[in-house]
Amino acid sequence: MASLTLSIPEELKRKMAKFKYINWSEVARHSIINKLQILERMNKLLSKSTLTEEDTIKYGRMINKRIRKKHKASR
Repeated sequence: MASLTLSIPEELKRKMAKFKYINWSEVARHSIINKLQILERMNKLLSKSTLTEEDTIKYGRMINKRIRKKHKASR
């Protein structure tokens, strides 16, 4: 098995130290596996997409604008 070294902030390390019984390597391994599964599904879904990066940025901005407008109206 290969090794991976992670750098984490001191505050995070102090919080983790409170739970000595947790195998943090296993937690990290599961998180990485989960993230990879999500990315692989996204790649599969998007593999036939004809949208350009510019299109996705444009649509993302439009969606964000509508969400802001909706939240502003609900206040």
